[in-house]
Amino acid sequence: MEPRETKLYGRRAFFGVTAVGLSSLVWGRSAWQAVSSATQPFTDALPAGLIPSGWRIYTVASSMPRFDPATWRLTIDGLVERPQTFDYDQLLALPSAAQVSTFHCVTGWTVSNVHWRGVRFGDLLAAAGPHPEASMLTFTSAEQPYVDTLTFDQARLPDAMLAYEMDGKPLSRPHGSPVRVVIPDMYGYKGVKWVERITLGTAAEPGYWEQRGYDTDAWVGRSNGF
Repeated sequence: MEPRETKLYGRRAFFGVTAVGLSSLVWGRSAWQAVSSATQPFTDALPAGLIPSGWRIYTVASSMPRFDPATWRLTIDGLVERPQTFDYDQLLALPSAAQVSTFHCVTGWTVSNVHWRGVRFGDLLAAAGPHPEASMLTFTSAEQPYVDTLTFDQARLPDAMLAYEMDGKPLSRPHGSPVRVVIPDMYGYKGVKWVERITLGTAAEPGYWEQRGYDTDAWVGRSNGF
């Protein structure tokens, strides 16, 4: 089914950056299909009304990952005593937290009063037993090649979490189902969606957007966002 309207967006599209593989809004084909052969167009058009008002959904791949509760697993590995693998039900059984916060995109738009529910990183990592020298968390998305990192201190912020619900419902596919990173003090590109692996280490490998010029520490109003 074709959406009622097609919109084309890309990170920094409004600022003339065309030399690297930029993402596009998933309501239509990539705005960058004609710009770079390295950028894959997103062709799975979403039905009108699927995206809540105010949101713009970006992708860096040709399609969004699909969540199958029967096969999905979250792996926690790296500098830990006991590597962990959670299925969806096991993740939901961990202590949960809820919050209301504002989502900030680096391109300048925001969505206020977003209701999130998920797991604080301290509760998520407890069973794994992080090594004392572990200082970084690397989040790997099922949307390859998207990765990004947080320091332990950033992940311990009181409103940082791995979320599995938004506005009272399980995360939808466009919003990263089944789990995504939420850290309201930072721009949205740090909020990795479709998370399937968390690796603990000592060094911050450049994330997908950091490799393309964005700040590693994406503090709202204090980094190179617009």
